Amino acid sequence: MTPAELSRTVLRSVRGAVAEKELSVPVPERIVMRPPKRAGCGDYASNVALQLAKEAGRPALEIAEILRQRLVGSAGIARVEIAGPGFLNFTLGGGAQTALVRHVLADGARYGEREPEELPVDGRVPGDARGIVVAEALARLTRAAGAGRPEQSPPAPGAAADLAGIVARLGDDEARWALLRPAARDAVRLPARPVQRAENPRFRVQYAYARTRALMRNARDLGFVSEPGEVASAGPRSDTAMQASATQALATLLATYPATVEAAARHAAPDRMVRHLEATADAFFRWCEECPPLPVGECKPLAVHRARLALAEATGTVLANGLRLLGVSAPEYL
Repeated sequence: MTPAELSRTVLRSVRGAVAEKELSVPVPERIVMRPPKRAGCGDYASNVALQLAKEAGRPALEIAEILRQRLVGSAGIARVEIAGPGFLNFTLGGGAQTALVRHVLADGARYGEREPEELPVDGRVPGDARGIVVAEALARLTRAAGAGRPEQSPPAPGAAADLAGIVARLGDDEARWALLRPAARDAVRLPARPVQRAENPRFRVQYAYARTRALMRNARDLGFVSEPGEVASAGPRSDTAMQASATQALATLLATYPATVEAAARHAAPDRMVRHLEATADAFFRWCEECPPLPVGECKPLAVHRARLALAEATGTVLANGLRLLGVSAPEYL
């Protein structure tokens, strides 16, 4: 079950509660799912009960319990719990991560895109060199999110020349990343020169993508291909808890990529996509340490290696899609 499917499931529970007079509230258009702020509190969380409480004139905890009872036993949901003042925490059933990987791979370059709709967009794009790059990224992000474009100031005199000078010094990829990475109200800090090392966030993201492609090539040389499935190993040297934690962290970032596309477009904030890609790359490297996608030594490829390769391939899909929306290249080799 993906976050979008979970959102639709919860939305159906709200509609059912309204139809059967358990709740008297306007049904929201959509319900946002986010990773819980605390580890060990399920896979996703929603504040829908708190949102409905004011309209219903009832405590959020009561509304959360009504929805919890309706959601228990739903396909794909293993557990529903109430936390804090009325948050709903969801633990997905077995096979959720496998289904997510299948979904990402099936959508490919279209993963994260939405059908066109009226989506309000906040913010005004500045007219300086940074604004030119932001506007180009937002044009792609808003198309992917099916949204309207934010208002843009005319480029200031010399803005195009300033941008050309930055690109000439840093290269196109480094220049775009440096200009897109800060939030709208933060100052831009341009590096003295592009650095092709791990401490450079842009390089880490591109290297993570190149690593996924290298894994695919190496697997083909070993005679096996990817197949979504269970990525944990139950061998004597495996730490299943660490594997599960690393896998969940990476899967959550893949699952929430579409929501990041929408948020970046809605708030005219491509920096949100930059941060999401950086987090995805870092989670991918940590996951590879816990769950090596390729067999080691004389070990033959097993089903777990095919499953891990599929998760790596899905990660590459997300990284490539996000880089494309930002106007940054996704190199096959680094």
